[in-house]
Amino acid sequence: MSEATIVNDARVMAKGQVTIPKNIRNILGITTGDRVTFVVEDGNVRVVNSAIYALQRFQAQMKGEGKAAGLMNDDDVAAWITASRREEDAE
Repeated sequence: MSEATIVNDARVMAKGQVTIPKNIRNILGITTGDRVTFVVEDGNVRVVNSAIYALQRFQAQMKGEGKAAGLMNDDDVAAWITASRREEDAE
């Protein structure tokens, strides 16, 4: 399912500051104190929630690593976590 295109504009202030409109903040899940990331591609700028963007980049970098480690499903991951905790407790 693709997201609807939302168009909204804001005025750039003297120091280069822009207020992100409330409806856009709500869509991005941004609240006071959160960080945003500006992604520039082909002359366009996307403003994204920094936490979500970082997680997406991490997931892309880790793609295929679970399979390479033999973690094929949730049960495999749970078993790995249990074994790791037992090793830590034994130390």
